[in-house]
Amino acid sequence: RVNEMWQTDFTYFKIIGWGWYYLSTVLDDYSRFIVAWRLCTTMSVNDVTDTLDDALSFTGLDTVKVKHKPRLLSDNGPSYIANELASYLDGHGMSHTRGRPYHPQTQGKIERWHRSLKNQILLENYYLPGELEERIRHFVDYYNHERYHESLNNLTPADVYCGRGESILARRKQIKLNTLVMRRKMHARNRVNSLAMMS
Repeated sequence: RVNEMWQTDFTYFKIIGWGWYYLSTVLDDYSRFIVAWRLCTTMSVNDVTDTLDDALSFTGLDTVKVKHKPRLLSDNGPSYIANELASYLDGHGMSHTRGRPYHPQTQGKIERWHRSLKNQILLENYYLPGELEERIRHFVDYYNHERYHESLNNLTPADVYCGRGESILARRKQIKLNTLVMRRKMHARNRVNSLAMMS
């Protein structure tokens, strides 16, 4: 279900003249929707908790009482195994699952997100952090709301996350059925016309 499990991870970008910057992302496991992201100068626990604060605020889970808060899935990076993160998650009623070491497939969805992002973002050089941040913002918006995912039945992450998926798929199915009926009628009409011309 949506907001049942969130995947989180860092990836890195080099800004010319500034050095390395790190992108912290929270991705909804069910819909692949990017719930929150931050461009950071470090990969500290504070960067992780700030991104989680953004995710909780975006979803309203910081103010609404729910039966189960999202479970967090991460790798075993230093910021994810830190006691400070464990305390933060405990204080927010969230549980934490870490992938097996040297097994990135466990976080396969967020790893695939990184690849999709970098395939576009790394086509350009960046000279200011603000330039990179703006480019990421545009790509996140495109990824969430416009990019169709084969693994989501060719829906966008926003369609699935916002619960529009089933109605869109039902509408597509009806359009397909209507098209097939129309084609059969056209084919039958063409056959009748062909037979009439031959006789």
